[in-house]
Amino acid sequence: DAAIDLVAAPAVGGLIIGFAVAQALGVKFIFSEREGGAMTFRRSFEVPSGARVLVVEDVVTTGGSVKEVVDLVESAGGEVVGVVSLIDRGGDKAFTGAFWPLLTLEVESWEPDSCALCAAGVPIYSPGSRRLSE
Repeated sequence: DAAIDLVAAPAVGGLIIGFAVAQALGVKFIFSEREGGAMTFRRSFEVPSGARVLVVEDVVTTGGSVKEVVDLVESAGGEVVGVVSLIDRGGDKAFTGAFWPLLTLEVESWEPDSCALCAAGVPIYSPGSRRLSE
């Protein structure tokens, strides 16, 4: 029942769900974007000092993008009250603190050097927005 002042989400995956959560809570919504490979708040988005912020993402795998948003919020003087996601793909996360996924799926993942399909030269589909420019 923590009061929430602001919802923040990483682009692109967290945009729609983040906006919907902010609307449901009746609070402002902001999102972060990659600029030169680093996550940043642009478009005059600001986190007021002391703001209680809920971070929202669609799918969390490693939590890397969420951690970047958490770091941005905290560096601006905001307090992250927790992270919400539609899906948690299981495993260790890059961020700490309260985490409330709607659904947890235990999905097996491999690093490229231990992936049998990679070694066999099978093309891999790589979802996500980090590689959109590749």
